[in-house]
Amino acid sequence: MFQLIKMHSSLNRLVILGIVLGITFGIVLPDIALQQKVIGSAFVSLLKMLVVPLVFASIFAAVSGLGTLEQLKNVGLKTIFLYLVTTALSVFLAIIMMNIFSIGEVVSAQGLSYEKASQIDEFSGSSMVLSFIPTNIFQALATGDLMKVIVFGVLLGIASLYLEKKEHILLLDFATAVSNSMLKIAEWVIKLTPIGVFSLISYVVADQGIDVIISLWKYMLVVVVVLLIHGLVTLPTLLALLTRINPYKYLKDIREVPLMAFSTASSAATLPVSMKVVQEKGGVDKESAAFVLPLGATVSMDGTAAYLTIAVMYIANLSGVVLGFGDQLLLGITVVALSVGVAALPSASLVMMVVILHEVGLSVEYLALIVAVDRILDMARTSLNVTSDMVVTKVVDILSKPSEKQSS
Repeated sequence: MFQLIKMHSSLNRLVILGIVLGITFGIVLPDIALQQKVIGSAFVSLLKMLVVPLVFASIFAAVSGLGTLEQLKNVGLKTIFLYLVTTALSVFLAIIMMNIFSIGEVVSAQGLSYEKASQIDEFSGSSMVLSFIPTNIFQALATGDLMKVIVFGVLLGIASLYLEKKEHILLLDFATAVSNSMLKIAEWVIKLTPIGVFSLISYVVADQGIDVIISLWKYMLVVVVVLLIHGLVTLPTLLALLTRINPYKYLKDIREVPLMAFSTASSAATLPVSMKVVQEKGGVDKESAAFVLPLGATVSMDGTAAYLTIAVMYIANLSGVVLGFGDQLLLGITVVALSVGVAALPSASLVMMVVILHEVGLSVEYLALIVAVDRILDMARTSLNVTSDMVVTKVVDILSKPSEKQSS
């Protein structure tokens, strides 16, 4: 046990060192940093390789292992409710901060163009609903469409509850074995984290350049401050109120997960690490982790929701449009609603941004001004997204078994 703790502690220090050296390397030797992207890409690919089989097997095993539909409803409703609450709190915080620090001087949209926005199909409620349903599960598995994989996994898990006991146990044992195998591979890949983080960070710094960052420092600062307050104040407070555990001890125990998310900028790629760490170091039962985390990787968007709220209000200031209380309320409701619905669509963040800008009557051309630092802020908001997932998973785990957890 001591050796395991020592290994994780050493790995965390190496990851932080990788981030610091990566930033330095990207600034000092940008040409070389751009050329070594393949190392970081290979690391992310290894993580993504595990995601689909891990999500499918974990979701199926979690639902099938619950034993009753009543238990599934109990856990499922808690999970969705908490994800909505944390997202709403992040949006509310972002609105408050943008009213306090009204950044963004008026700039004309003339000459600005963000062409990718014109390639997005018009958003509709029907397309959102249909995007949840897999017409071909093998295609969904092959393309890594996690929402469809989750829906199919849940349905198959429910169906297994109606099978004969022998068949039910056979399927459950197989799914459990697949999940355990994916976590074992994840354990091997995690050892490569410091190298992967160094490569990814150095590439991003070299690719984006310091000049672009400096020119938008006020905008970036507000985003980062909001993300930090939500991650270090709001979420810990919620965790403490609902579970009566020390939130900062828990966040310290699982700190390698947000670090991994920061470097990969992908909730999905971080999922294998989240699943392993939350069980081994966060003290969460496998059943809770297997159900809550895969769902969170697709629908939980605290960081993204806060970022989008700030970005839209920043663009409003750039275009000279004053958003009143009603407009800000509509913006908040829209962001929270879309954070769950649009998660199943490709380019979710971009879809959300375009839809919201149209909703409040702002020009999408202003996206050209902030897209330059989107990758860097994507890393920060993804880190908050997975932190929220880890907090909600702990809360659901404790609330689902109050007598056992609170007495321990």
